[in-house]
Amino acid sequence: MGGSRAQVNKPHKTRFSSKSSRNIHKISHKDKNWIAKSNRNVTQGARAARLQRSKMLREQKKEALLKEKRASSGSASPPRVILLFPLSASVNVSSLAEDILRLLSADVGGAFSSTVVSSEYKLRATVLHAPHGDLLSCMEMAKVADLIAFVASATEQSTCDYIDSFGSQCLSVFRSLGLPSTVVFIRDLPTELKRRNDAKKIVTSSLTSEFPEDCKFYPADTKDDLHKFMWLFKEQRLTTPHWRNQRPYLIAQKVDMVPDDSSPEKCTLLLTGYMRAHSLSVNQLLNRIEIMKDSIPLNARKDHNAMDSDDIQDAEIIHSLAPDPSSQEPLLVENVPDPLAGEQTWPTEVEMAEAERNQKQKRLRKRALPRGTSEYQAAWIVDDTDGEDSGVENDGDDDEDDDGMLLDEGESGFPSQEDTNNSDFEEDQASLHLRDSDEETENDSVMMEGDNMTREQIEDEIKKIKEAHAEDEEFPDEVDTPLDVPARKRFAKYRGLKSFRTSSWDPKESLPPEYARIFAFDNFARTQKHVVAKALKVEQEGRDDCAPVGSFARFYIKEVPFHVASKLCAASRTAPIVLCGLLQHESKMSVLHFSIKKHDSYDAPIKSKEELIFNVGFRQFVARLIFSTDNINSDKHKMERFLHAGHFSIASIYAPISFPPLPLIALKSAAGAGTPAVAAVGSLRSIDPDRIILKKIILTGYPQRVSKLKATVRYMFHNPEDVRWFKPVEVWTKCGRRGRVKEPVGTHGAMKCIFNGGLQQHDTVCMSLYKRAYPKWPEHRFPANV
Repeated sequence: MGGSRAQVNKPHKTRFSSKSSRNIHKISHKDKNWIAKSNRNVTQGARAARLQRSKMLREQKKEALLKEKRASSGSASPPRVILLFPLSASVNVSSLAEDILRLLSADVGGAFSSTVVSSEYKLRATVLHAPHGDLLSCMEMAKVADLIAFVASATEQSTCDYIDSFGSQCLSVFRSLGLPSTVVFIRDLPTELKRRNDAKKIVTSSLTSEFPEDCKFYPADTKDDLHKFMWLFKEQRLTTPHWRNQRPYLIAQKVDMVPDDSSPEKCTLLLTGYMRAHSLSVNQLLNRIEIMKDSIPLNARKDHNAMDSDDIQDAEIIHSLAPDPSSQEPLLVENVPDPLAGEQTWPTEVEMAEAERNQKQKRLRKRALPRGTSEYQAAWIVDDTDGEDSGVENDGDDDEDDDGMLLDEGESGFPSQEDTNNSDFEEDQASLHLRDSDEETENDSVMMEGDNMTREQIEDEIKKIKEAHAEDEEFPDEVDTPLDVPARKRFAKYRGLKSFRTSSWDPKESLPPEYARIFAFDNFARTQKHVVAKALKVEQEGRDDCAPVGSFARFYIKEVPFHVASKLCAASRTAPIVLCGLLQHESKMSVLHFSIKKHDSYDAPIKSKEELIFNVGFRQFVARLIFSTDNINSDKHKMERFLHAGHFSIASIYAPISFPPLPLIALKSAAGAGTPAVAAVGSLRSIDPDRIILKKIILTGYPQRVSKLKATVRYMFHNPEDVRWFKPVEVWTKCGRRGRVKEPVGTHGAMKCIFNGGLQQHDTVCMSLYKRAYPKWPEHRFPANV
C-alpha cells in the first residue's frame, strides 16, 4: 500500500523497566498478612496507651478527692463551721442552734462559738448563728463559714415575707463574697403530713430562684429531720470560695491579751484556734506559736465532748515555735523616699552621645513652638493645617506664639530657661497655691465633722452633692469658666489632647509626693506567679517553723495597741475574730484597682475621693477612691466624678498590696455611730501605679455669628489673653463639627473659629482639657471602730 505508515508501538507507562523487575517487587500473601497485622498492632497499641492515660487521670482525680475528703473530715481536720442565717426577723435561729448542738453533743456550753465533737457522726463542728440586723457580724461569719444554712419559716402569709429586706441585702453581699456550700432549713412546718408536704413545696418553689442550683431544702423541726441532715452533711463534699483557699487563716476560739511591761500603751494579743487552709509560718510578724494538744479530738476518751474556755486555757503545750530573726519578714508598709533621688548627676558618655543624636534630629525638623515647650509637651499642640487662612489675617501671630498654652509647664516643674521670669508662669504658680486645681468641679470630698455643722448646714451639703450628681448625669464633664479668675490660671494644669486614644502620655511625669511612698512591680503577673509558687513550696516542704493545717495552736501577736486589743476582746463575744496570714509583699502600699458596681440598696451619691471602708477578703481598711472608665483600646482612662448606678467602673485607691482574685465590699459610714451601709460591691482587678487616669473638663461656648465655615464664639472665655493661651487646643461641637481657634475678637473673650463644615446657629462649641488624676492618701488606715 502506497503511502501507508508503519505502526509504532509506544512504550507502556510503568514504574518497572521490565517484567522481571516487576516480579521482584511482588509481595507474598504471608507478607501481606504480616504487614496488616503489624498495622493493627500499632493501632491497638495507641488505643491501649490512650486508655491507660485515661485510667491514670481517673486514678489521680480519685486520689485527690480522697485526700481532700480526708483533709476536710478526717481526725486531723479542723471543725466544720456551720452558719445559721435567718432569712427574716421572725425566724428564731437560737433554738435551731441549740437543737443542732444538743444532737451532736449531750453537754452544750454557753459560749457564743460552740465547737463540739460527735462520736456518733464522727464529726467536729462549730455552729454559729447570725444576729438579724447586724450586717458586719453576718458578713464576718459568712467569710469563714464552710456551710451557710439559710433558715426560712413556713408560717409566713405571703411569698415576699420569706425573705425580708435585710435578708435580701445580706444574701446579695454573700454572693459578692462568694458562696460556700449552701442549704435551706424550713422551720415551723405543719404536723399533718399532707399539709407539711404542701407547705414545703410552696417554700421551695418561692425560694429556689434566690439560691444556687445545687442548694437543697431540708425540714428542720424535729430531731429526726436534723438527724437525716447530719448524716448527709457528714459525707458532703464542701466547696469554698477560691480566694479563701489561697491564704492560711484561723478562727479564734479564745481571744486574750497580755500587757507589755516595756510599753504600757501596747500589749501582746493571744489568739487560740485551729489552723485552716494552709500552714502559717511563725516568721510572719509573730512573737511565738504554741502547738497545743487538741482538747476535743475526734476519737474522744473524755466524758464531755464540748469545748470550754477552761480547757483551752489549760491545754497541754506540745511544742513552741520561735521566729528566726534572720528569716523573719520585716514589717515594711511604706517606702522611705530619698530626698536626693532627683538630684542632677554627671551624664555618662552614652547619655551625651544620645543627647547629641537627638539634637541633630531636632535640627533636621524645625517646628514653631512657644518658648519653653519641650518635645514631649509639643505632642499636644495641634498643627495649623487649614489652608483657608494661611495667608490672611496674620496680624499679631508672632505675639500669639509667645502667649500660647504651655501644655504642661505648670505641672512638669521645668519651665523655660530662656525666660524664667515669665510673669504669666509666676501668676499661674501663685494661683495654684491659693486655690487647688482639684476644686474646679467639686467641693472637698470630706465634709466637716458633724459636731461643727448645724443640721441645716448638713442638709445643704447633702443637697449640693445630690444636685451635682444629677448635673453630672445630664451634662458630664462640663464646667463654667470663672469670671473673676483668668482661665489660663484656673486650668493651668490641664492640657489638650489631639487624640485621647493615640496621643502619648508619660506615666512617670509629674508624679505626686505619695508615689514616693508606694511600691510597684516590673511584671505583676510574673511576681504573683512566683509568690504563689513559693508559698506552695513552703506548704509541701512541711517546715518546722510552720503551724500545720488542722493543728490547735495559740498565736502571740506582739506590739498591738492596747485599745485595739480591748476592742477585739469585746467584739469576740458577738462575731468571730479571724487571723489571716499574708503572702509575700502583701503588707506594702501600692495603687490597687477594683472593678466596682453600686449596690442596689444604696441610693445616696458616691463621689470620687470619698472615704469608704473597704472589705477585701479578710482585710479591712479605709481608702479614698477615684472612679474611672475601663478603656480596652487605650492606655488612658477617663475619670468619673460619681459612681452611677447600673454599670461597672474602676475604683483606684492607695492600699496594701493584695493578690487577686479577691472580693470587695465597700461600706459607707453613717453620720452618727450607726451601722455602715453597703455602698458598692466588686472584685480586685489589678495593681498598677502606672495606670493613667485623666480628668476631663469641657469648656463650652455659643456661636454669635456664623458665616459658612467660620463663626464667632462667645462665653467660653472672658478675656482675649485666655483665647490666645488656649489657641493650640482643638475645638468641637455637639453636632459633630471639628475646628480650631483662629484669633480673639474684641475685649470680652469672644473668638473667631474655623470648622470643617457648616455650623448651625443652635450648636454648642466645646473644648476638651485633660489632666492626670490620682487617688487621695487616706488620713487614717482603719475604721474608727477598730
